Amino acid sequence: MTAEAGQDSLSRLVQELEQAASQLRSGELEGEQAAALVERCADLAGEVAGELERRDRAVASGESVPGQERLL
Repeated sequence: MTAEAGQDSLSRLVQELEQAASQLRSGELEGEQAAALVERCADLAGEVAGELERRDRAVASGESVPGQERLL
């Protein structure tokens, strides 16, 4: 995965989490819908954690990370 693809992936995941949080706060979902959305949030959080771990490994191995420049 390229650095740009990783950034796009993380941005997409964060956006989906924000939308889900907004839906949950609205109070307009039925119980089953809200429960399914909470489960989706847990899945998304796992994906975010995986992407952040991948970035951490990349930094440890000397790869560049999106949005960060290498200092001399």
